[in-house]
Amino acid sequence: MGFFDFIREKKVYEGEIVDLRERYRVSAKQAYDGVATVYYEILRHEDKHRVGTIDLRLSAEGDMYYYGNVGYNVQKEERGNSYAYYACKVLFRIAKEEFGMKELIITCSPENEASYKTLMKLNGELLELVEVPSRHLLYTLGEKTKYIFRYRIDL
Repeated sequence: MGFFDFIREKKVYEGEIVDLRERYRVSAKQAYDGVATVYYEILRHEDKHRVGTIDLRLSAEGDMYYYGNVGYNVQKEERGNSYAYYACKVLFRIAKEEFGMKELIITCSPENEASYKTLMKLNGELLELVEVPSRHLLYTLGEKTKYIFRYRIDL
């Protein structure tokens, strides 16, 4: 039986401030972008209230470099509580322990100050500010440049 060939019970990964509950997995064959991805809900640890979502893309090669391995969204009314930061900390542990990943790429648009602050707080290495190729979907959506951060999780 393969990685995505069975229905899993929704596993919960506990963290200090937030927990991540796995929602579903998409294999590379099923994914519109050809990258296997695991989707999680971000739950406030104290009361299990859903405050957002986060996903782990198992590749950041080629055009996926501009998306990175991690995407997150915190509900508007829950912003300002560092939930994305704490969710990333839990996700780093999952990436290392469950998927054997040694580093992650996370990107953000220069206009997204909150995300930039989160990525700086995570103590990653700012690799570069890149121009998104005009042929890329992100470019057509108005994202012309991206900060690219690398996080080593093999330590």
